[in-house]
Amino acid sequence: METKETDLHGNAPDSSPVVLLIIDMINDLEFPGGDELETPARKAADAIVALKRRAKAQKIPVVYVNDNFGRWRSDFTEVTDHVLHDGVRGRYLAEVLTPDSDDYFVLKPKHSGFYATTLDTLLTYLKASHLILTGISADSCILFTANDAYMRDLKLSIPADCVAAIKPTYTSEALAYMKRTLNADTTPSTELNLDELVQVDQDAEKVC
Repeated sequence: METKETDLHGNAPDSSPVVLLIIDMINDLEFPGGDELETPARKAADAIVALKRRAKAQKIPVVYVNDNFGRWRSDFTEVTDHVLHDGVRGRYLAEVLTPDSDDYFVLKPKHSGFYATTLDTLLTYLKASHLILTGISADSCILFTANDAYMRDLKLSIPADCVAAIKPTYTSEALAYMKRTLNADTTPSTELNLDELVQVDQDAEKVC
């Protein structure tokens, strides 16, 4: 019987029970409501930057899950270049959250990070059991991705300060729903104990 390879031909050498997803933050914000989303998205970006730095220190893999803006011939580098250099509203987001060379990325065509993407396969090879979801919008792409993650029996942390939507009420309502229905932990990133998360999930794996 064939055995599963330990990595995706060298493209996923990491292994971690906890994975940080940064969803749709490389974003031009050039859409109806983008002007309203800019300020809360900037605030979320600043919090995500700090969380990402801490995650890297814990060797937690970082995966950018990003909309392709309908650019079907684009790759993630082109999407990033567009936001950085085309004078768009969302430039600040890409400036502070420019992906590092060791980050992973997945381009998605619709709301959920799992729909018609390689995310499921990547998380399997990373041996992930717990996702930290960050990004925009809390009531759309974060919510859809969280639903699909929950159906895959993945545990969820969705730090309240690391997500944003066009209106504050949309964010708070989405977070309340995900906490109630998906058992998501919405503890702010500044209070999130990453070392404990990794240890708890590693211990759970050993028991299994």
